[in-house]
Amino acid sequence: MSTGLITYDVEGKVALIGLNRADKRNAISEAVITELRDAVLRAGDEADAGVLFGHGQNFSAGLDLAELAERIAPEAQRPRKRRPHSWHTTFDLISRGTIPFVAAVQGAVIGGGLELAAAAHIRVADDTAFFGLPEGQRGIFVGGGGSVRIQRIVGYETMADMMLTGRLLSAEEGRQAKLVQYIVTQGEALAKAKELAGKIAQNVPQTNWQITNVLPRINDMSHDDGLFMEYMNSAMTKPPESLDRLRAFLDKRAAPLDKPKGGNLSSK
Repeated sequence: MSTGLITYDVEGKVALIGLNRADKRNAISEAVITELRDAVLRAGDEADAGVLFGHGQNFSAGLDLAELAERIAPEAQRPRKRRPHSWHTTFDLISRGTIPFVAAVQGAVIGGGLELAAAAHIRVADDTAFFGLPEGQRGIFVGGGGSVRIQRIVGYETMADMMLTGRLLSAEEGRQAKLVQYIVTQGEALAKAKELAGKIAQNVPQTNWQITNVLPRINDMSHDDGLFMEYMNSAMTKPPESLDRLRAFLDKRAAPLDKPKGGNLSSK
């Protein structure tokens, strides 16, 4: 189903949310953010995992600069009151919402597009992907949570280099910087993301929620507070499905874990 700027479908237990402005390299406008928020909320109700992707040759070239230029022009009407940042609230629904998300990226993953990808929990790139933060050259600053999410992924030095110099990272450089966990051949990112999301959707929903909501918060805590939070969550009442899965493992009815493929995260 397409709502115009965003497409939405469900395959099994996986929601597929696509940026649908291929002619604009999937530039992100306020209208895109609104439709994306609605799609993410719907996915939380209807699916157990989600995939974010971009139609066309690019994931997203970032913020719609034409819209921004209109908004900051001297003659533009200013809102009377400060409001919650629409990008922050929407991307938080992805990163700390009700289901895990996998991002499938290709081509340009730039500025706000990289901030969106960073909100996902796992990122898959095909070998055409390149990553950039050109805000320094545009006279603006990151505004979609990148100062928090991207900096925590790549570190200050790498992010400052990308912003100050306009440096672009290739798919492999992005993997080395931990911007992506998987690299596949051109055109295969969406299929790989669907495969991973399908596996994630088979997990107990409560465990997925703890991994996507509790684990990152523990990372922000002190050692003692983190251990206490871990204890509280490990002692949380388990859903019936957890006991069923433990018994399946003990009775040797559970499927074996996948073996590593050469120990290389960039492999399929």
